[in-house]
Amino acid sequence: MANVESGRPGDAFAAGAAGTAKARLGMVRAALWLVAAVLAVRQVAVVLSTPKGERLTDLETWVGPGGVLHVNGSLYDSTRFTGTPFGGLVLKPLTRAAEQALGWGWTFGTLLLVVALGLVAARALPQPVSRRTALLAAPVAISLLMLSLPVRNTLYLGQTSIIPVLLVLLGCFAVRGERASGLLIGVAAALQPTVLLFAPLLWFTGRRRAALSTGVTFAATTALAWAAMPHDSFTYWVHHLAGVGLGRPADDLANQSLHGALLRFGLTGPLEIALFLLLGAAVAFLGLRRAVRYARDGQLLLAVALTGCVAIAVSPTTWQHQLLWVLLALVGRVGKKASDRYVWPVAVVLVMTLPAKMMLPNMPVLYPLRDNVVLLAALTAACVVPFLSRTSPHYQVPIPTQYAPPAEARWKFVPLLPFLRRVLSRPNLLLELLLIRVGYSAYQQVRLEAHGGSNEAARATAEQHGEQILAIEKFLFMDIEHWVNHAVVNVDWLRAFFDFYYTSFHFVVPLSVLGVLYVRRPAEYRWARSALGFATILALLGFWLYPLAPPRLMPGLGYIDTVHGVQDFSQPDYGTLTALTNQYAAMPSLHFGWSLWCGLVIAVLAPTGWMKALGLLHPLFTIAAIVATANHWVLDAAGGAAVVGIGFVLTYLLQGPRVSARGKPAEVSIAEPDQAKDRTPS
Repeated sequence: MANVESGRPGDAFAAGAAGTAKARLGMVRAALWLVAAVLAVRQVAVVLSTPKGERLTDLETWVGPGGVLHVNGSLYDSTRFTGTPFGGLVLKPLTRAAEQALGWGWTFGTLLLVVALGLVAARALPQPVSRRTALLAAPVAISLLMLSLPVRNTLYLGQTSIIPVLLVLLGCFAVRGERASGLLIGVAAALQPTVLLFAPLLWFTGRRRAALSTGVTFAATTALAWAAMPHDSFTYWVHHLAGVGLGRPADDLANQSLHGALLRFGLTGPLEIALFLLLGAAVAFLGLRRAVRYARDGQLLLAVALTGCVAIAVSPTTWQHQLLWVLLALVGRVGKKASDRYVWPVAVVLVMTLPAKMMLPNMPVLYPLRDNVVLLAALTAACVVPFLSRTSPHYQVPIPTQYAPPAEARWKFVPLLPFLRRVLSRPNLLLELLLIRVGYSAYQQVRLEAHGGSNEAARATAEQHGEQILAIEKFLFMDIEHWVNHAVVNVDWLRAFFDFYYTSFHFVVPLSVLGVLYVRRPAEYRWARSALGFATILALLGFWLYPLAPPRLMPGLGYIDTVHGVQDFSQPDYGTLTALTNQYAAMPSLHFGWSLWCGLVIAVLAPTGWMKALGLLHPLFTIAAIVATANHWVLDAAGGAAVVGIGFVLTYLLQGPRVSARGKPAEVSIAEPDQAKDRTPS
């Protein structure tokens, strides 16, 4: 008000804009905290709603009525307890707690530890950070932790693996005094021995008292456990070589360490042990050297994460609930270009939140990568990824992305849509491949779960819908499927052609079109990819809401399945086909929808007339193939055309008209307003 009264309307406008931005940031922060709370409630609900005997199984085997901590003999007489003797000593008092109260207390206590871990990690981000990052980091960190497989596994099993990670972070970032810091890290090492690798990190970064305190605390706690349980301590530290042989077999897929990987590759005996020690020493040297460098650069949280990744690799056994260090490594910044900044964090989040089979195709040649994907992420973070130094000119201000001028056709009345600017530069290939693979895996999973054919009621519903579609087609004089199907069956070469076309071109042509656009026309690639994505999402809704039996699965109508062979209608799951895909995901037809998308994109972008005509032939051949092979009704193709059309319309509304590859990009600022405030290096 003072600015307005003094005749300075510009200052008043700036203050109003700042107030609006602050209010919007507050709304986003509140929404993120709500998301974190919902995820936390969901995780607790999943655990507590699981039948007794299936939840908190590790905790039950430790401290339950028949648990190993109740026995008078050794903790390691069975393979059910895999912790250190000090861990068993700490857990012993819990055996006196009431079973139900212990389960509830353990679950909610673990949840509080996860929240504390997220808060500490958010406060430990390398400086400088923008005000926006500082306000949003905590809810984002907690949400990612709740979604991660290690935390979900820990909550479900009743494990203790969050405690060592939290103790290390508290020792590095929360407590004052090097002795207190070393005390916490030493206790963490007593629970998880590979945490001792943090002692060299402390020593070579000038915190030598903390390093000494870590070693003394570890020795004292281990000696205490040895005095209280000498036989168990001898069994653990000598007979089992720091835990090897405890728990599940060391070559189990859940063991994401170098030792487990070598065993899975078929190496055994002295050769495997020697190779493990050699590789472990190399990883420890390279990883710790990089961690020390980033710690001296002022990125201590990244250094801690890299040291944890080294611990994952060199530990004899590293089970899934012990892999949180990889998630912390996403704080590192990689890439000079703004478009490359998301590759590393997205890859880490995907690896830590999704099963490995969703990250890589189910192909035997890729099994070595799929079975060791978390280990590879840890090794890559510790030894390979070129994280930027804070002294780099691109650390705070990356090379900006080129955008097209704002499009007037965009639907600006809907919140968040102004952020969907039209990018001219080529997207990062690795990020595209990751998102395409995960998106297709999600598509497969939703398609399979959407009223799958193994359910008798779903089969009846799908067949009822098939009768409805056939009735509509008869009314419209479009019921040509039976005639076309039998006409093609009687011509061997035509049947073989349509069978081949149906099974081969569905994926080859769309992937080829995307590949050519990515290399030759990056701006059009984004436009075409967005339309295809919208169409596929809409099709999934159709599969879910309207399960439909294709002609080949309609009993009594006389259709011949030319691709899959004769179907046994007495078996509702139709054999192994249902295990691969949902047999009732027919409306809309993505076979035709994707082919129509290819034809339209080629017709719009191809430079010559014969190319355009060839592109338009693809949807024509496809609709003939899906009808001739009895895999779709004609109306399924109409549904596929509808979702593709809506996909292009949504792309136009959200991003504006297509940008020509030769279009001149708009002028862009080097940094966002929040970034500009933080250009001065600390």
